[in-house]
Amino acid sequence: MKIGIVGLPNVGKSTLFKTITEKEVVIANYPFATIDPNIGVVAVPDERLQKLSEFSSSKKTIPAIIEFADIAGLVKGASQGLGLGNEFLNNIRDVDAILHLVRVFKNDNIIHVEKDTDPTRDFEIINLELILKDLDITSKALTRAESEAKTGDKIKVKRKESFQKIKDLLEGNKLLYGHLDADETKMAYEVGLLTYKPMLVVFNISEEELSINWEPDPKLKNLLGNIPYLAIAIAVEEMATGANENEKKEILEMAGIKETGLKKLIRKSYETLGLMTYFTTGEDETRAWTIPINSKAPRAGKAIHSDFEDRFIRAEVIHWDKLLEAGSWAKARDLGLLRIEGKEYVVKDGDVIEFRV
Repeated sequence: MKIGIVGLPNVGKSTLFKTITEKEVVIANYPFATIDPNIGVVAVPDERLQKLSEFSSSKKTIPAIIEFADIAGLVKGASQGLGLGNEFLNNIRDVDAILHLVRVFKNDNIIHVEKDTDPTRDFEIINLELILKDLDITSKALTRAESEAKTGDKIKVKRKESFQKIKDLLEGNKLLYGHLDADETKMAYEVGLLTYKPMLVVFNISEEELSINWEPDPKLKNLLGNIPYLAIAIAVEEMATGANENEKKEILEMAGIKETGLKKLIRKSYETLGLMTYFTTGEDETRAWTIPINSKAPRAGKAIHSDFEDRFIRAEVIHWDKLLEAGSWAKARDLGLLRIEGKEYVVKDGDVIEFRV
């Protein structure tokens, strides 16, 4: 899973990146301190994985991972070449989801490219730049599709109609996500569009706003629509970066933070992308695997190796907590907790699976 962090300059993208990845990056009080994207890989915190590893006395414990890309700040007019122009496109075309970071905190010592803080306006600026770039790409693709459709070929006519639909949506100032069917989504991917990707909005709030449980105002909530969002006091959490677990817990608890931004962000990212986790465990290793929700057993096996999907015969399945309660694989079998499942089994979050191929 790869997530691209976008937003205006000086909204806290690099600070968020540093906080969640604990990698040193350039953080400066001026626009475009980040030019080339910072890339960081984060292990997904999961207590279930650790408990299963201890249960199996595993030599290795391998968590699921998320890759974050901190993209250079966008400005109004980026789609027409202002700021760093379209450089950002090459860096987020291959991400699975877009994390749109919006500044809420006020600080006169940190430059705002639009002179003042207005989360509603800033949210609209970034979305408009993404839409305008998609519109430019779509217009060119539609011109080609119209030319090809003159042959009367039904597939090419359908392609032209689909690009026309996409263009109409973009001209209506709409993000494409949630408005396209499977074939249209594939076309959007093929031509390199951006707004068909799932988006998660993170509001960068201050400690004061954290203390009052800040929420977007009605106008901003209306603009968000069904886009998932969360608020993180990034500057507060940055203070805990590099501290040991006890110190980190103390710093966050003093600020009233019960769950770290990283954990909230990962949970929301999984929800946004429709993903879940299953496990394999044994003496050699215990590992977490990320798959789409409602995956059947052969699709889950594909996460391990492509052959597992084609050669799937059956799988032994038990939920992680039932395995721990049983105390051993043998006891789980005796109690009837370990089940044999076939190709139609829909994997549940937290299942422990042993595949037979």
